[in-house]
Amino acid sequence: MSKNYSLLVFLLCSGLLGVALFLQHVGLGGVHYPPCPLCILQRIGFLVVGLSSLFSYFFPRVRFSFILIAWLASLFGLLVALRHAYVIAYPQISCGLDPLEVFINQFQIVQLFAFFFKADGFCSMPLPPVLGLSVPNWSLIGFVFLMLHLSFSLLRQPRRH
Repeated sequence: MSKNYSLLVFLLCSGLLGVALFLQHVGLGGVHYPPCPLCILQRIGFLVVGLSSLFSYFFPRVRFSFILIAWLASLFGLLVALRHAYVIAYPQISCGLDPLEVFINQFQIVQLFAFFFKADGFCSMPLPPVLGLSVPNWSLIGFVFLMLHLSFSLLRQPRRH
């Protein structure tokens, strides 16, 4: 991945995280989208991909390592988004209180940045679609795009030892 593409991936991830915060705090069509535990895990995936891409921009000697970290984070986010889409498609599997919510909300970083990391929604809660798709489906599209881009970047990237 060239330096410019690294910066572009960082900006794309930042924009997607900005949209998530907008949907959470401002809402769309009068509806706020409270983040559930799976939403928070997807945010973490986008955050790690974005920061790894930014670091690969500033540290070209270890660019391959940062791209690999970004690829792994996008794989993680893709799997979480798939699970979230499944939970929305089959809401009867949800049991109300999610133990994952308790686990996520106990971390110190959640206390410091509650506006971004606090999970207080239900994963199976039906919310209106955004531009025709649910939010997890948009995340799924984003992670697929990032994984494809990062895969090509890993294959083209010269390794430095």
